[in-house]
Amino acid sequence: MRFVSGAAVQDSGIIRHPSPVAAMARLPILELDIVDLASDGRGVARHGQKAVFVKGALTGERVRAQLIKPHRQYDDAVAIEVLQASPARVAPPCAHTDVCSGCSLQHLSAIAQIELKQKHLIDSLERIGKVAPQRLLPALQRETLGYRRKARLSVKYVDKKNAALVGFREDNGRYVADIDRCETIDPRVGVLIAPLKLLVGALSVRRELAQIEVAAGDRVALVFRHLAPLAAEDRELLRQFGALHGVEIVLQPGGIDSLTTLDGSAPSELRYAVEDGLWLSYRPLDFVQVNDSVNRAMIAQALELLDAGKDDSVLELFCGLGNFTLPLGRRVGSVVGVEGDAGLLERAARNAAQAGLDNIRYAAADLAQDHRDAWWAQNSYTRLLLDPPRAGAEHALAYLPGSRIQRIVYVSCHPATLARDAATLCARGFTLAAAGVMDMFPHTSHVESMALFVR
Repeated sequence: MRFVSGAAVQDSGIIRHPSPVAAMARLPILELDIVDLASDGRGVARHGQKAVFVKGALTGERVRAQLIKPHRQYDDAVAIEVLQASPARVAPPCAHTDVCSGCSLQHLSAIAQIELKQKHLIDSLERIGKVAPQRLLPALQRETLGYRRKARLSVKYVDKKNAALVGFREDNGRYVADIDRCETIDPRVGVLIAPLKLLVGALSVRRELAQIEVAAGDRVALVFRHLAPLAAEDRELLRQFGALHGVEIVLQPGGIDSLTTLDGSAPSELRYAVEDGLWLSYRPLDFVQVNDSVNRAMIAQALELLDAGKDDSVLELFCGLGNFTLPLGRRVGSVVGVEGDAGLLERAARNAAQAGLDNIRYAAADLAQDHRDAWWAQNSYTRLLLDPPRAGAEHALAYLPGSRIQRIVYVSCHPATLARDAATLCARGFTLAAAGVMDMFPHTSHVESMALFVR
């Protein structure tokens, strides 16, 4: 049997994967038929009375799998040899896919990935929400490599190796994967993993560096979270690295408000365009949508589904920096954006002012609380846009939407909470007119989706 570290190899028509660690050798190797894919991208097989979840296996394949962790109701395994390959199997574009947990679906074709996510969305709506969309929205899928403009890279100095590791975690979460580049991060940063490892290893605070945040907009900023003061030599090494690679070095000695440049000044803001001629400014640690091309397509689709014009008033909850609010302000009579992060809201208001949009008002509110008596909740609107975090919009939907709202667009990053909230809206007189997925995070099992509700 032939294995190549970090990648599957083709040998006499049989695809083989790297062998698991020797510690697993005492557990059995199983020959399994994969009948389905779980929501996290692992293959699903049956062995006796138990389900077996197999990393690296695809529906329709027959594999040899190493059992890695038995449970009472199911087992975890990893494919070590693919005896019969799926037509959807492709060669992973990254050499580190077998050690890095940043991506779990690189061996699955892009078309099959989006089909898997669509299936997960519909299954969640039907199983949890007991609802089904009247039609499916076109799947939004754009670039699948070099798309991440935000990332948090773990940092670890390993004394035994006398070297630093920079990247994402391994599957077990305890160790930082040993990688030299990343194919999914913005190319301006993805090629800098190896140089960053050398830089970290040369710093006196190499054991006190917790992480490096990547922020890639019109410029690139790297935020170094350091738990000990930097020496003068450290600052000079960082300065040289920034100058050589054309990135801004930002220091974070404390909380998110402690950011400074190497000379002690406040970091300059980055920018990205939400549509032609409309830019959002943001700070390096601000939340922004990770995938630029999908974000633009997502905004365009949301505007189309809302079908709002100059006679409409729109309420947007969880508005952030104004990713949807500003494009809406160009098209409708008035917009109110509500957000719990006061810093994001301040920058959203500034973005609106810089765009010359005076028909947008903002309100700060923790949307996990009841705000039915707030001025913005008592206003009258014809449209509602929701873009909540994973927890969904359950609390806001206890007192919204108002009776005049005819159309709701719900942007979700978690199918289960969307399904729960869909059931609430449908029980209150709305129809789930359409739903579909957006491949915001290609090669991962993360599902971003959009749903349209019509009264």
